[in-house]
Amino acid sequence: MLISRKIIAPVFGVRFSRVLFSTTKLPKESKTKVGKYEINYVKVGNGKHNVLCAPGALGTIWSEFEHQIEGFNRNQFTLVVWDPPGYGKSYPPEKDFSVDFLEKDADMAYELMKALQIPKFSVLGFSDGGITSLLLAAKYPGAVHKLVVWGANSFILPSELDAYKKIKDVNKWSKRLVEPMIEIYGKERFAKYWASWVDAMDAIYQANNGNICSDRLKNIKCPTFILYGEKDPMVDRVHVSHLHTHIEGSRIHLYPEGKHHIHLKYAEDFNKRVQEFLLHH
Repeated sequence: MLISRKIIAPVFGVRFSRVLFSTTKLPKESKTKVGKYEINYVKVGNGKHNVLCAPGALGTIWSEFEHQIEGFNRNQFTLVVWDPPGYGKSYPPEKDFSVDFLEKDADMAYELMKALQIPKFSVLGFSDGGITSLLLAAKYPGAVHKLVVWGANSFILPSELDAYKKIKDVNKWSKRLVEPMIEIYGKERFAKYWASWVDAMDAIYQANNGNICSDRLKNIKCPTFILYGEKDPMVDRVHVSHLHTHIEGSRIHLYPEGKHHIHLKYAEDFNKRVQEFLLHH
């Protein structure tokens, strides 16, 4: 059975966007030691407003944020885009998909920015990276200036868990979807990582009755912008209203025809709205 792009592509950073950079002008990737990982990241721009960009499950710098790296105003912003621990080139060691792996990623993101001597920053978080960003803003309120999340959820619905389980076996995926991930991870590690991610979601659901970080939302005090594609097949619309209700003063923007990767599909509009929020709200 072939798995359609509609179901799979939204989960992680399968790269369907066009290539924006020639190899001669790709921003330089760097590494810095954080815990047991050598974290791979790109830092672009010279603006005074620092922004950390957090990819989703199995996502990397280039699979998910090339449109923002290219599109943000570099005189106003400095972007730090990372490969989360165990993903992309922040490897070895392998990703540890423990029940608290998203919170560990939040801690590592905070430590990365500290290592880069950036004590105050805004955060852009997509999907799993959005959950990491919610936790980061809740745990380290003194460090986070503003928060932008999309495709993010603070709990797991039974229907969402069922959807994850149905796509656990990557051997059932279409070749077009598998190849970009094999290019990053290799065939065996991609299959292992994805199955481990699904198992982690199941473990979180069983251990916490579906809760990921709903109990932490009240601790988010920074200005927050929640964006959502109303046709997102992986994240139910209930999550948007839940986040908006429980994060005081948060604002929302909806893309009626949008799915999961709204920052790629509507990159120009997305970048304009997010930059305006970061600068003026």
